[in-house]
Parts: sequence; C-alpha cells; structure tokens
Amino acid sequence: MRDGYAIVERTPSVEDYLRLRTVAGMGRKSAEAAAAGLPHTLFAIVIEHEGRAVGMGRLVGDGALFLQVVDIAVEPAHQGQGLGKAIMAALMAWTERHALPGTYVSLIADGEAKRLYAQYGFTETAPKSVGMARLFPVKD
Repeated sequence: MRDGYAIVERTPSVEDYLRLRTVAGMGRKSAEAAAAGLPHTLFAIVIEHEGRAVGMGRLVGDGALFLQVVDIAVEPAHQGQGLGKAIMAALMAWTERHALPGTYVSLIADGEAKRLYAQYGFTETAPKSVGMARLFPVKD
C-alpha cells in the first residue's frame, strides 16, 4: 500500500461510518442505527490516510454458519489505489482463519464491484438463488 496509508483492524466510528457511506454513494443510514449496529461487527477494517478514515469494510453474521461482507467503501479521492483490494484481502484473511466447514459467506455486489469480489472467490448465485432485500428508509 502507498505511503501515508494504514490498515487498522477496528470498527469505524459512527461518524466515519456515516461519512464514508455517503461519500461512496451508498445508501443512507441513521446515526441511531449505526450506533446500535456497529458494536455487533464481527471483524472490520478501516484504512486511514494520515490518521483519517478513508476506507472501510466489515464482516457481520453469526460467526459460524453465515458471514456477510458489508460496507466496503472508499472515499472517491482515494479510489483507484488498491484500497478496496486491501480491505477485501484483510476481510478474507480473517474469514480463512475463522470460517468453519459449511460457513456461507455472502455479499451484495453493486455494479462493477462484482469484478473485485470475483478475485476473492465470490460467484454469482443466480439462477439458483436471487438476492432479495427490504429497506426501512431513513426519515429526515
């Protein structure tokens, strides 16, 4: 990784989490939901540039049967420098150390991000299965 960057094994703060999701163009979350959910992270990576969080990624789930890769986000000014790959490599290294036989690791790939995830062994599940979601919108 380039100079000035550090990969830190920690859950992002609520403020960093909300900011990174917003600048990366991901769906909005409430501060209340972030404060309640982030402590339940199984494993997380924050990439810092000169001490400031500029990227993140998390693993959530029950730790044995199911794991889900979520919140892969990099500030646009820091994209294209391999930070997404560094985040995924760290998350997958943790998974390789902790996953048990039969653990199902999933993610939702937005757009061309599927190319990044394919590099780590993820394959599209359709037509055998199709991802579905229900979103409770953030109210202003």
